[in-house]
Amino acid sequence: MTVPMIYGMILLMTFGLVDTFFVSLLGTDELAAISFTFPVTFTVISLNIGLGIGTSAVIGRYLGRGEQHLAHEFGTGALMLAFLLVGGLCLIGWLTIDPIFLALGATAQEMPHIRDYMGTWYLAGIMLAMPMVGNSVLRGAGDTKTPSKIMAAGGLINALLDPLLIFGWGPVPAMGIQGAALATLIAWIVGVITIIYLLAFRRKLILARLLTWPEFRASSRAILHIGLPAAGANMLTPLAGGVLTAIVAGFGTEAVAAWGVGNRLESLASIIVLALSMSLPPFISQNFGAGKLHRVAEAYRLAIRFVLVWQFVMFAVLWIASGLLAGLFAKEAQVAELIGLFLSVVPLGYGLQGVIILSNSSFNAMHKPMSALGLSTARLFIFFVPLSYFGSLLFGLHGMFWAGIVANLLTAGLAYSWFNRVIKAELNAGVTA
Repeated sequence: MTVPMIYGMILLMTFGLVDTFFVSLLGTDELAAISFTFPVTFTVISLNIGLGIGTSAVIGRYLGRGEQHLAHEFGTGALMLAFLLVGGLCLIGWLTIDPIFLALGATAQEMPHIRDYMGTWYLAGIMLAMPMVGNSVLRGAGDTKTPSKIMAAGGLINALLDPLLIFGWGPVPAMGIQGAALATLIAWIVGVITIIYLLAFRRKLILARLLTWPEFRASSRAILHIGLPAAGANMLTPLAGGVLTAIVAGFGTEAVAAWGVGNRLESLASIIVLALSMSLPPFISQNFGAGKLHRVAEAYRLAIRFVLVWQFVMFAVLWIASGLLAGLFAKEAQVAELIGLFLSVVPLGYGLQGVIILSNSSFNAMHKPMSALGLSTARLFIFFVPLSYFGSLLFGLHGMFWAGIVANLLTAGLAYSWFNRVIKAELNAGVTA
């Protein structure tokens, strides 16, 4: 189930990196501007992810029980709910662009670029909600190949349109950083049309109509029971990212630009973890619904062992290639130096971060969203942000990066022991019953 997701995410993340590359050609100010947008755009994406987690868990459990009609009804409700909630969040974001980004530390020189990008991106964020949640309906039914293709197609469209809309060609004017956001918008409009047609008419995994109010209320309650804490847990990440971006901003525009590039490369290096975090939950949900808890425990531990080894290999690759990658994404020597610093330290903690991500998704799959929320809160606001802040005060960016690794180590140990206690409790409850 994971391998098809890997293909799609490689293409999607690669095209996201292409997006950053083209923006970097505009200059350091534009690269810094788009780096400031990452915590905010990921807040919207996190709401989509949370709703998708709730959707996948609920549908997977109903399918495990053989209740097909409820699975289809709740899939329809998930799409309606995503459109309403994400649309509301994007409207609030659009109305508060200036105060939010000024609070993050953006300068007057960077704000015009941020307004150009986010003014268009918020509309793209609404369009993104439908494919993301729709893909969760497919994954809940055990299909990871089709979501992979949809993600890859969206990334490909975005990458092809980027140079055309950013730099212009023939009758198409050069739009600069706004062109990057417009490319994203067009890509996900295509995604909306594709996923609705596929789910409603080809696969018949949702109803080809809107739900009645009682139906919508029932489906929303079930999805939000898991999706709201999951969304909250995911939205804590960009909130913490915003705090960390503000800390990095104290070291200058060059540091923010390097931080943005490093985070995009981190997404690419974490593809296997992210793919597992999407394929593992429906496997766990269906086996949990069928009462096969030994399979749940075995799958979780196998995934943890694999991701620790794999991410260490990724650290070695990035450390070796740090100089080459830094030169590729930076025109200024100082920015390149800081990107090299990021890549030679931060990736050492990616395996530990993978343990946390997989534990979180496994908690949600077992319908324990408050445990996932508690783990995310502990990771970010007990360990990660405080340690990173004090590390930056004592040893600058070096200290901040190493403190993040220590925070991931502490949280990974907590996550692994916590999930295994939950599994043991469920097994004992099953034996008693």
